[in-house]
Amino acid sequence: MVNYSVVECSLEEHGEAILAVLNDAIENSTALYDYKPRTMDNMVPWFAAKAAGNFPVIGLISDDGVLIGFGSFGTFRAWPAYKYTVEHSIYLHRDYRGIGLGKVLLQLVIDAAVARDLHAVIGVIDSTNEGSIALHKKLGFKCAGTLPQVGFKFGRWLDVDLYQLTLAGPSHPIDG
Repeated sequence: MVNYSVVECSLEEHGEAILAVLNDAIENSTALYDYKPRTMDNMVPWFAAKAAGNFPVIGLISDDGVLIGFGSFGTFRAWPAYKYTVEHSIYLHRDYRGIGLGKVLLQLVIDAAVARDLHAVIGVIDSTNEGSIALHKKLGFKCAGTLPQVGFKFGRWLDVDLYQLTLAGPSHPIDG
């Protein structure tokens, strides 16, 4: 197992490393339905949106200073009635996949959602990503449905599965 520290990521300290992990996912997988690699210019509003929404960016840093991976969540849908629901994402550096760190990151994201008194965490997962689906099921997420052929990447149509974890909070939800 790899030794690591858990950190709250910042643009200044971790932006370039997060960018590299995201770009690897864009270029080599269907974990992110984007076509073009992002730039540091994209990271500025990304971190600003996280800060404005009180959304965490949780990182795992190896003892030798490598960003192993990160997890976060953000707005699920932009209407007020969805305020207790977030969509999460976790990404691992390619050299650290398959050794249990995804579970660590996803649990940290869930813990952050509980701490913010949220009610539902949604994962939007490519239907062929068996590892991610198994991980989500292991941590209690349930499949809430499949959206067939909603993405197109690498010359083929892609389906996504929606996975939901329902949390206890908030104790006293309010309208408006």
